[in-house]
Amino acid sequence: MRRVVAAVVLCALSIPVLAADASERKFIGKGMTESEVLVRIGKPDNESEISGGGAKIVEKVWTYFPHDDDKQTMTTITIKSGRVVAVERTISR
Repeated sequence: MRRVVAAVVLCALSIPVLAADASERKFIGKGMTESEVLVRIGKPDNESEISGGGAKIVEKVWTYFPHDDDKQTMTTITIKSGRVVAVERTISR
């Protein structure tokens, strides 16, 4: 019974976070750290990595798909050396 209650509470607490996700995307900008992005809008829906030969990751590209609060905007964030270097917002219809 405690596990069921805990699961319900966790689900209820995550709903406002998901709603805040879409509204916070417009505040992501160049120079932010990877951690700041994760705290502000959460994990990306898709992540791709570009390596510079071997196991060293040179660049990460995070994609956030359209959200219920903003059904037309897809956000793509490029990260190099742990910092945001580009933010692209694409309107999809």
